Amino acid sequence: MYVAYLGPRGSFTHHVAQQAFPEAELLAFANITEVIKAYESGQADYSVIPVENSIEGSVHETLDYLFHQAEIHAVAEIIQPIAQQLMAIRPRKDIEVIYSHPQAIAQGKQYIQSHYPQARIEMTASTAYAARFVAEHPDRAYAAIAPHAAAAEYGLQVIAEDIQEIDENFTRFWILGKDTPDLKLPSQASKLSLAITLPDNLPGALYKAMSVFAWRGIDLTKIESRPLKTALGEYFFIIDADNSQPDLANYSLKELTSLGISYKILGNYLVYKTR
Repeated sequence: MYVAYLGPRGSFTHHVAQQAFPEAELLAFANITEVIKAYESGQADYSVIPVENSIEGSVHETLDYLFHQAEIHAVAEIIQPIAQQLMAIRPRKDIEVIYSHPQAIAQGKQYIQSHYPQARIEMTASTAYAARFVAEHPDRAYAAIAPHAAAAEYGLQVIAEDIQEIDENFTRFWILGKDTPDLKLPSQASKLSLAITLPDNLPGALYKAMSVFAWRGIDLTKIESRPLKTALGEYFFIIDADNSQPDLANYSLKELTSLGISYKILGNYLVYKTR
């Protein structure tokens, strides 16, 4: 079995893929779109992608591609605790450039501004790419923000531990595929993720869309708007709903259709936590 993930080795996504599929052959790709396309093209049986961080919010590349360009469902979700480390070839105060993924940089921004105000910030496709780049330039005053696994993978020293601003930092990862995988991880919930598009001529359309879940007692754990990319002011809505009672959720979907509200199922899955 082949599993695609956002690489390279040492990334948080790599760790999640290892936890979920310890016996699979893991395939690293440079960005989220390529990871999804690996499943679409048949290169991989599953793809593992980040979808939301508890501090920085949704990963828009993931949601936009799944809504606008793909017909793929999330078949499992894994929640990974996130701790960011500052690493370099060796400890030094004269760091010139700090590399990392935009979300990792945002999570450690306060620490960087306090301890390395002179450092320039450069974005990379993933935290592990940042660590690998720093390791490839041992003569430069470079550093990276990445997980402990990346330091071990690329021979870097952690010069500051757990620099994220908030301790309760988690990222949701989706496993994309055709069939629900048999994961040897503890599960804690069942969820349904939808992308809802509202009709133009229905007053209170968003309220009515929410009400089909509310009056059935179905808890919504997320609602977020994203541009439809058709005209200014036009949006679709991402909704995560509790799916512990699938029959009630199915009735809700039927009522959405009767109201003229379109929906696309992005995922119907169990939620797991890494060890």
